[in-house]
Amino acid sequence: MTDLLSKTETKTISKPNTRNIENKETKKIAMSDTRAKKIKHSYNVKDAENSLLLRTKYGDVVIEMMPDVAPNHVTRIKELVRQGFYNGLKFHRVIDGFMAQAGCPRGDGTGGSGKKLKAEFNRVPHKRGTVSMARAMMPDSADSQFFICYGNCSWLDGQYTVWGEVTSGMEFVDMLKKGEGPNGMVDEPDVIVSMSVIADI
Repeated sequence: MTDLLSKTETKTISKPNTRNIENKETKKIAMSDTRAKKIKHSYNVKDAENSLLLRTKYGDVVIEMMPDVAPNHVTRIKELVRQGFYNGLKFHRVIDGFMAQAGCPRGDGTGGSGKKLKAEFNRVPHKRGTVSMARAMMPDSADSQFFICYGNCSWLDGQYTVWGEVTSGMEFVDMLKKGEGPNGMVDEPDVIVSMSVIADI
C-alpha cells in the first residue's frame, strides 16, 4: 500500500498567464492539405474556385457562382472577395418575402467599389436563393452591391444580372434582420462577417 502525500508535499501547478499575449505572439498551427481538402469537400460544391462562403452570425451561406452566364460579374466579385472588400459590410436593405441586399461600403445603398460593370442580363430566373446584381437606372451601373432573393421575383428577370445561387444556408439568410417600410432600409443591420472563395479556404 502506498503512503498518501500530505498537502505540503504536493506541488501546485500554476495556471499559465496567457491573457495579455498578443495575437501575433501566438503560434499558428498550419492546416494540413488533407484537412483543407476535407473542409472544401464538406461544402459539397461543384467548383470550389467559383463558389463563395458567406459567413453571417447565424451560420454559413454557400453561393455557387455562374461564370457561364455572367463571366465578368463573377470575375469582379471574386476580385472584391479576395481583397476582403465585403467583410463587415451591412445587409442594409432587407425586405421580407423579397430580398436581402448588401455590398455597399457606405452602408446605405449609395456606394460601391468604384468600378461599373457592363450588364450581363441572362435567362436565369430570379427565384428563392438567386443571387443577382443591384444597379441604378442605367443597365451598366452595377458595381459591388448584390441581393439574394427570398422568393419568386420573376418581374426582375432579364433586367438584373444573375450571377449565383445559394446552395446551402438559405435558412440563415432568412434570419437576417428585416427593414421597415417599402424601401426596406434596416436599422442596426446584420453584417457579412466574412466572404471567401471556397478554393482559398
